[in-house]
Amino acid sequence: MTITLRSATEGDLMAVGALHQRSRVAAYSAFLPAEALADPTPEAMGRYWVERWLWERDTHRMTVAERAGTLVGFSHLGPDDEDDPSTGLLNAIHLDPREQGRGVGRTLMVDALDAMRAQGWRRAVLWVLRENAHARAFYERGGWTPTGAERVEHIGTALTPQLRYTRPL
Repeated sequence: MTITLRSATEGDLMAVGALHQRSRVAAYSAFLPAEALADPTPEAMGRYWVERWLWERDTHRMTVAERAGTLVGFSHLGPDDEDDPSTGLLNAIHLDPREQGRGVGRTLMVDALDAMRAQGWRRAVLWVLRENAHARAFYERGGWTPTGAERVEHIGTALTPQLRYTRPL
Protein backbone atom coordinates (compact mmCIF):
# COMPACT_ATOMS: atom_id res chain seq x y z
CA MET A 1 0.00 0.00 0.00
CA THR A 2 1.05 3.55 -0.71
CA ILE A 3 2.26 6.00 1.89
CA THR A 4 0.38 9.29 2.09
CA LEU A 5 1.95 12.39 3.62
CA ARG A 6 -0.04 15.30 5.00
CA SER A 7 0.37 18.16 7.43
CA ALA A 8 -0.41 17.14 10.98
CA THR A 9 -3.47 18.56 12.71
CA GLU A 10 -4.12 19.07 16.39
CA GLY A 11 -6.27 15.95 16.29
CA ASP A 12 -3.23 13.83 15.33
CA LEU A 13 -1.06 14.76 18.30
CA MET A 14 -2.10 12.09 20.83
CA ALA A 15 -1.53 9.39 18.19
CA VAL A 16 1.79 11.03 17.26
CA GLY A 17 2.82 10.84 20.92
CA ALA A 18 1.94 7.16 21.20
CA LEU A 19 3.84 6.39 17.99
CA HIS A 20 6.80 8.48 19.21
CA GLN A 21 6.98 6.46 22.42
CA ARG A 22 6.77 3.11 20.55
CA SER A 23 9.48 4.27 18.18
CA ARG A 24 11.78 5.37 21.01
CA VAL A 25 11.42 2.09 22.88
CA ALA A 26 12.10 0.03 19.76
CA ALA A 27 15.04 2.16 18.60
CA TYR A 28 16.74 2.80 21.94
CA SER A 29 16.16 -0.41 23.94
CA ALA A 30 19.44 -1.92 22.73
CA PHE A 31 21.47 0.76 24.53
CA LEU A 32 19.22 2.44 27.12
CA PRO A 33 17.84 0.79 30.26
CA ALA A 34 14.15 -0.15 30.29
CA GLU A 35 13.43 2.22 33.18
CA ALA A 36 14.69 5.17 31.13
CA LEU A 37 12.27 4.26 28.33
CA ALA A 38 9.27 3.53 30.56
CA ASP A 39 8.58 7.22 31.04
CA PRO A 40 6.93 9.10 29.50
CA THR A 41 3.95 6.90 28.82
CA PRO A 42 2.39 7.05 25.35
CA GLU A 43 -0.37 9.28 26.75
CA ALA A 44 2.15 11.62 28.40
CA MET A 45 4.10 11.80 25.14
CA GLY A 46 0.86 12.76 23.39
CA ARG A 47 0.27 15.54 25.92
CA TYR A 48 3.87 16.69 25.32
CA TRP A 49 3.13 17.07 21.59
CA VAL A 50 -0.18 18.85 22.28
CA GLU A 51 1.66 21.38 24.47
CA ARG A 52 4.56 21.76 22.05
CA TRP A 53 2.13 22.30 19.16
CA LEU A 54 0.62 25.29 20.98
CA TRP A 55 4.00 27.03 21.05
CA GLU A 56 5.45 25.93 17.71
CA ARG A 57 2.63 25.55 15.21
CA ASP A 58 3.43 28.88 13.53
CA THR A 59 7.19 28.29 13.24
CA HIS A 60 7.48 24.51 12.86
CA ARG A 61 6.10 21.88 10.51
CA MET A 62 4.91 18.40 11.42
CA THR A 63 4.11 15.93 8.66
CA VAL A 64 2.41 12.61 9.29
CA ALA A 65 2.75 9.52 7.14
CA GLU A 66 -0.23 7.22 6.76
CA ARG A 67 -0.69 3.80 5.24
CA ALA A 68 -4.34 2.91 4.57
CA GLY A 69 -5.44 5.71 6.89
CA THR A 70 -3.24 4.56 9.81
CA LEU A 71 -0.48 6.75 11.23
CA VAL A 72 2.87 5.05 10.55
CA GLY A 73 5.37 7.89 10.99
CA PHE A 74 5.99 11.59 11.38
CA SER A 75 8.60 14.27 10.88
CA HIS A 76 9.00 17.56 12.71
CA LEU A 77 11.17 20.48 11.61
CA GLY A 78 11.73 24.10 12.37
CA PRO A 79 14.31 26.86 12.68
CA ASP A 80 17.86 26.08 13.76
CA ASP A 81 18.31 25.63 17.50
CA GLU A 82 21.49 27.76 17.31
CA ASP A 83 19.69 30.70 15.67
CA ASP A 84 21.38 30.48 12.27
CA PRO A 85 18.75 32.00 9.92
CA SER A 86 20.13 30.05 6.93
CA THR A 87 19.66 26.69 8.68
CA GLY A 88 16.68 24.46 9.45
CA LEU A 89 16.58 21.82 12.17
CA LEU A 90 15.11 18.38 11.56
CA ASN A 91 13.81 17.76 15.07
CA ALA A 92 12.47 14.26 14.51
CA ILE A 93 11.64 11.43 12.20
CA HIS A 94 9.90 8.60 14.02
CA LEU A 95 8.27 5.49 12.60
CA ASP A 96 6.03 2.76 13.86
CA PRO A 97 8.58 -0.03 14.50
CA ARG A 98 6.79 -2.31 12.00
CA GLU A 99 7.54 0.23 9.26
CA GLN A 100 11.35 0.04 9.55
CA GLY A 101 12.88 -0.71 6.16
CA ARG A 102 9.71 -0.01 4.15
CA GLY A 103 10.66 3.42 2.80
CA VAL A 104 8.58 5.56 5.15
CA GLY A 105 11.59 7.18 6.83
CA ARG A 106 13.17 8.02 3.49
CA THR A 107 9.90 9.47 2.21
CA LEU A 108 9.60 11.64 5.33
CA MET A 109 13.24 12.76 5.05
CA VAL A 110 12.92 13.76 1.37
CA ASP A 111 9.73 15.66 2.19
CA ALA A 112 11.38 17.43 5.16
CA LEU A 113 14.37 18.48 3.05
CA ASP A 114 12.06 19.83 0.35
CA ALA A 115 10.13 21.79 3.01
CA MET A 116 13.38 23.22 4.38
CA ARG A 117 14.40 24.37 0.90
CA ALA A 118 10.97 25.96 0.47
CA GLN A 119 11.61 27.91 3.70
CA GLY A 120 14.74 29.33 2.10
CA TRP A 121 17.16 27.51 4.35
CA ARG A 122 20.45 26.52 2.72
CA ARG A 123 21.57 23.98 5.31
CA ALA A 124 19.88 21.36 7.48
CA VAL A 125 21.00 20.05 10.86
CA LEU A 126 19.79 17.41 13.29
CA TRP A 127 20.78 15.72 16.54
CA VAL A 128 21.00 11.92 16.75
CA LEU A 129 21.83 9.68 19.69
CA ARG A 130 25.48 8.63 19.47
CA GLU A 131 24.59 5.01 20.26
CA ASN A 132 21.82 4.82 17.65
CA ALA A 133 23.88 3.21 14.88
CA HIS A 134 20.78 2.40 12.81
CA ALA A 135 19.62 6.04 12.69
CA ARG A 136 23.13 7.34 12.09
CA ALA A 137 23.53 5.00 9.11
CA PHE A 138 20.10 6.09 7.79
CA TYR A 139 21.08 9.77 7.91
CA GLU A 140 24.54 9.14 6.46
CA ARG A 141 22.95 7.30 3.50
CA GLY A 142 20.82 10.44 3.06
CA GLY A 143 23.88 12.70 2.72
CA TRP A 144 24.17 13.89 6.32
CA THR A 145 27.63 14.18 7.95
CA PRO A 146 28.67 14.71 11.59
CA THR A 147 29.73 18.25 12.46
CA GLY A 148 31.82 17.23 15.48
CA ALA A 149 29.42 18.97 17.90
CA GLU A 150 28.08 16.91 20.79
CA ARG A 151 25.60 17.41 23.60
CA VAL A 152 24.23 15.29 26.42
CA GLU A 153 20.54 15.24 27.32
CA HIS A 154 18.24 13.05 29.38
CA ILE A 155 15.94 10.39 28.05
CA GLY A 156 14.08 9.41 31.16
CA THR A 157 16.77 8.86 33.78
CA ALA A 158 19.56 8.14 31.28
CA LEU A 159 22.07 10.68 30.07
CA THR A 160 22.32 10.31 26.29
CA PRO A 161 25.22 11.67 24.25
CA GLN A 162 24.05 13.12 20.95
CA LEU A 163 25.88 14.07 17.77
CA ARG A 164 25.01 16.95 15.47
CA TYR A 165 24.76 16.17 11.75
CA THR A 166 24.45 18.54 8.81
CA ARG A 167 23.83 18.53 5.08
CA PRO A 168 23.51 21.18 2.43
CA LEU A 169 20.10 21.88 0.96
